[in-house]
Amino acid sequence: MLNIAFVGAGSVEFTRQLLRDILSYPELGGVRLALHDIDPERLEVAEGLAKLTAKEHGAAPVITASPDRRRALEGADVVVNMVAVGGHAATVKDFEVAAEFGVRQTIGDTLGIGGIFRALRTFPLLEGLAADIRAVCPDAWLLNYTNPMAMNLQYLAAIAPEVKAAGLCHSVYWTVRDLSELVGVPYEEVDFHSAGVNHQAWVLKWEHRGRDLYPALDAAIEADPELRRRVRVDMYRRLGRYPTETSEHSSEYVPWYLKDEAEIERLRIPVGEYVKISEGNLAEYARVRDCLARGECPSPREDEDATEYAPQVIHSLATGERRTIQVTTANTGLITNLPMGAGVEVPATLDRMGVHPHHVGALPPQLAALNRAFLNVVELTVAAAVEGDPAHVRHAAMCDPATAAALPVERIAELCDALTAAHGDALPAALRRT
Repeated sequence: MLNIAFVGAGSVEFTRQLLRDILSYPELGGVRLALHDIDPERLEVAEGLAKLTAKEHGAAPVITASPDRRRALEGADVVVNMVAVGGHAATVKDFEVAAEFGVRQTIGDTLGIGGIFRALRTFPLLEGLAADIRAVCPDAWLLNYTNPMAMNLQYLAAIAPEVKAAGLCHSVYWTVRDLSELVGVPYEEVDFHSAGVNHQAWVLKWEHRGRDLYPALDAAIEADPELRRRVRVDMYRRLGRYPTETSEHSSEYVPWYLKDEAEIERLRIPVGEYVKISEGNLAEYARVRDCLARGECPSPREDEDATEYAPQVIHSLATGERRTIQVTTANTGLITNLPMGAGVEVPATLDRMGVHPHHVGALPPQLAALNRAFLNVVELTVAAAVEGDPAHVRHAAMCDPATAAALPVERIAELCDALTAAHGDALPAALRRT
């Protein structure tokens, strides 16, 4: 049976969801689950949650918990990374410092000034994790959920190309499922094709029994004025293909929306949304912790019916069952009009041998143009860490569409200095200079 290590297992809401999906497969009932977190209380909660989840499913996994990451990874076949370096406090810094400079953010975990600094404080963790994998489980698959996805996977490809890494995100699944529901077609009967970059990919094809569903979407949008008051519907009507991430996310990756009060009102953009989400996650952790302390099994949240990709990868590795998901991986010519080596999101086949990304070819030029602007920021952020050059942090912010739309160039440099000071030792040593 497979050995599965969870890094950042103290993210208990997500750990619970993954464990539930893994243990729902009868073939995985006897896996070894090694849980790791640097927070002792959260690690204890994760261990208790794993045992209760196993009992619920009538499964008998071998469950261990360790604050020592390398020990937890020994002999792993799969490593699932879901660490949020700095947690809620770091997220608040990203938002509050940027707001002082007049930069609006909604989620701040993928691109923009928040995404840049989230990446910079995550890269040291990834460097250490890659070293541990090379040392104690060199054949393991690293399944990464930690954002910013494109930056993290591109960084891993640059510093540890021998590590078998795949970035996983359910945004494409939920986009296509919600679109199918909107036009009255069962998701299970839909065929689709999506590619781009994580959080800015595109539904390139979307069909029901050979019928193009985009005309049905056009009719639904035309019939409902409120649908037209969403960022990604606005983007779709202008670009011709539907974006695969929420309007909150999508508003941050282009220069058109967040700089303008009227656009924020027209498209109902929730500025500062992720701070509220993060606060909600803290409250949910406390609820789970307190339920476990009373010997109760916490009830699932209403939004916990997602079928996550990591359990599907693990099941395919164990059984050989073939299935297709979306993954982020280094571009090896998979998307021909995006940069080589860039972190791109493409379909991939799963089987007993692992994850096999598909060749996509060229994206429509207007979509590739937006993805290249996105990837410029990714490339410069990764270069800052790989080369140890703090100037590239400023270059990344200067090239970021939303930041450049909001600030003159000198203020961008000052914002980078302020966030460097705010995050301090969480950043790579070479990048702490202002």
